[in-house]
Amino acid sequence: MLFPGDIKEVVLDGHHLTLEEVVAVARFHARVSLSQTAVQAMAGSRGTVERLLCGSQPVYGINTGFGALCQVSVSAEQISLMQNNLILSHAAGCGQPLPREAVRAVMLLRANALCQGYSGIRPELVQTLVDMINAGVHPVIPEKGSLGASGDLAPLSHMALVMLGYGEAEVGGKVLPGLDAMESACLPVHSLQAKEGLALINGTQATCGVGALALYDALKAARLADIAAGMSMEALQGRIDAFDARIQDVRPHPGQSAVARNIRLLCEGSEIMAKVDSLRVQDAYSLRCIPQVHGAVRDSLDHVRRTMETEFNAVTDNPLIFPDDGTVISGGNFHGEPIAMVLDFLGIAAAELASISERRLERMVNPQLSCGLPAFLTKHPGANSGMMIIQYTAASMVSENKVLAHPASVDSIPSSANQEDHVSMGMTAARKARLITENTLSVLSLEFLAAAQAIDLRGGEPSPVNRGLHTMIRRRTPFLDGDRELRRDVCEMNLLIRNDEMERMVTEAVPGFI
Repeated sequence: MLFPGDIKEVVLDGHHLTLEEVVAVARFHARVSLSQTAVQAMAGSRGTVERLLCGSQPVYGINTGFGALCQVSVSAEQISLMQNNLILSHAAGCGQPLPREAVRAVMLLRANALCQGYSGIRPELVQTLVDMINAGVHPVIPEKGSLGASGDLAPLSHMALVMLGYGEAEVGGKVLPGLDAMESACLPVHSLQAKEGLALINGTQATCGVGALALYDALKAARLADIAAGMSMEALQGRIDAFDARIQDVRPHPGQSAVARNIRLLCEGSEIMAKVDSLRVQDAYSLRCIPQVHGAVRDSLDHVRRTMETEFNAVTDNPLIFPDDGTVISGGNFHGEPIAMVLDFLGIAAAELASISERRLERMVNPQLSCGLPAFLTKHPGANSGMMIIQYTAASMVSENKVLAHPASVDSIPSSANQEDHVSMGMTAARKARLITENTLSVLSLEFLAAAQAIDLRGGEPSPVNRGLHTMIRRRTPFLDGDRELRRDVCEMNLLIRNDEMERMVTEAVPGFI
């Protein structure tokens, strides 16, 4: 398993950027550089634009206006003004600024899309964008304002503003005017030339940047959900026979088989579970159907990943410049529908992980369902409420996820005088997916807390892997002997599952875990 924190450098060529590399740059500040082939490709398409400017043929976005103004010709003297005005006028976002990691992902993805050399931008502008990433100059990008078609125009304009010396940027924890931010890092500001405004903002990279981080966290949540479920199986003395490979083989979904194998490996050698055969014939669905539910999530996320990584390495502005024959073609690659749909799918999948996790948590705290555990996982119920309220907290986030999981991509609203009459709402889908995934990770952290407490109360020897996980949790959160302020435990567990410590330990202890 490749952990993004282990990646130290990412070279952009427009074709090979991976999810882990995006996260490495966004979260772990891996260094970024441009490949020489990318620089040459961008120079080639820029040369084509320069040649087109010598002719009289109208070319959209190069010597015409934008959107519904595409029939308006622009004189040679006004072309640069038009491109700079495009950025100024389109930087009209609302809401809270995107988190720093999302801004870094947006910048990286936009640079990579330009590297293929079909956008007509000067290579030095893309180099400046890369230099901003490496120097930690992070434009302030409001999270709201994109329709997800004709590109993420408003968010990407806020990104581009700083390159022109306008807008605002965060540098070293301080928000500075754009010009001051660039000067503090000894970076040049630019005046845009023909096609370059469109090249910077006509694309899906704001949606992809936010969505990429949500996807990585959802994939992490899927692995953690298996790990949490393995501990809950110990806590609730679940039956391992439901995970038999023969059951999965006759319904051969890849995710289902992988999850069943993970649970078998995690629980192998458990003395607690070895005693379960005489207790009951079968378990409730939240245990017995872990492979079917977690597996469906994994298969869904695999589809999301394939689509997103295709988009990471796609050219999404308009018009596109084809230097081989000098052709300029207007199309619709900026439309965010492919990623809007899968990000809605991502939200639904992550919400299901939280939903089934909360049901396992409920079984652990409910004495009617826990197979002998004390009420709310406290030795002295009554005077102590134990872990009663962490189930409430989980339930609140699960219910919020149900509201957020309503798809954004089924909506559309016309813009630009009905020239842009169908839009994807992809950025809304990405933002919702991020919130759902955050909730899901938090729900899983509560399941881990309950499972560790339940294993202590159950007694007996869990599997070696689950014993190691239990020890890891106990280093951060002590056994709950009597009521205390649980917020500290909740925060500690949330921190633990969001770093790679659990996953690294499991993959080292169980090489077959995926």
